[in-house]
Amino acid sequence: MPLADIAEADLVTRRGTFRTVAFRDPSDGNEHLALVYGDSGKPRDVLVRVHSECVTGDIFAAMRCECGDQLDAALNAIVREGAGVLVYLRGHEGRGIGLVAKVRTHVLQDDHGLDTVDSATVLGFPVDDRDFGPAARVLKYLGIRSVRLMSNNADKIRSLEAHGVEVSSRVPLLVQATDHNIRYLTAKRDRLGHDLPHLPAPPRLGTAGG
Repeated sequence: MPLADIAEADLVTRRGTFRTVAFRDPSDGNEHLALVYGDSGKPRDVLVRVHSECVTGDIFAAMRCECGDQLDAALNAIVREGAGVLVYLRGHEGRGIGLVAKVRTHVLQDDHGLDTVDSATVLGFPVDDRDFGPAARVLKYLGIRSVRLMSNNADKIRSLEAHGVEVSSRVPLLVQATDHNIRYLTAKRDRLGHDLPHLPAPPRLGTAGG
């Protein structure tokens, strides 16, 4: 399903000048954005971050998640590389449940000790309702055939490849654990299968004495 509604322009930022590619995806109807830095001169093995919208983390620097830190780290890595793409997917708030529902999950996490998974499912939402098809479609529009994906999430790799974008390698994007985000990060590792080797190991179950 090719993209049709597209607008492109330069965007000068503190990190440098990016080419912005704004597009309305024909499948989900949302408006998304790709930030293209430099010119890799090749269609393969491009450094890419596919980033899900997180208003609280990306804009207001909330510390309960690592989203804002990952966004900053990914953009910095792309600039250091001299070329790359960050695809910013809107409509992904709270792994696809929306901002109002996400704030409600925060109440359950703070007041009842639920983790990021259970606080969503208790409210009747799926664990992860995101669609990464729009990212694959804009990468194809940009002529990119394979990517080095900055991610800790194997599901994101599988989704991109299912939509025809080869992931030649995964580049870890690890954020320091703090008192504010450790529960969130641990749940992502233990419940969602994210590769977060820098976290403290889970406690080992003891064996019963004879």
